[in-house]
Amino acid sequence: MTDKDWQKSSFSSSSDNCVEVRTVDGLIEVRESDDGQLILHTVAATFADLLDAIKAGDLDQPA
Repeated sequence: MTDKDWQKSSFSSSSDNCVEVRTVDGLIEVRESDDGQLILHTVAATFADLLDAIKAGDLDQPA
């Protein structure tokens, strides 16, 4: 991933309903593809912790 280039998951369909990420000046930026004006800025370690929690199912809601 290079600066200024948004990237979405390969698991996303061809629609615009996905989360996109990019790096800018050493920060990780995250946005919803259908609302590109709202951007979350974070550091790599925090983003890695979020991904680990998602993969582990720690953020899953009970049915």
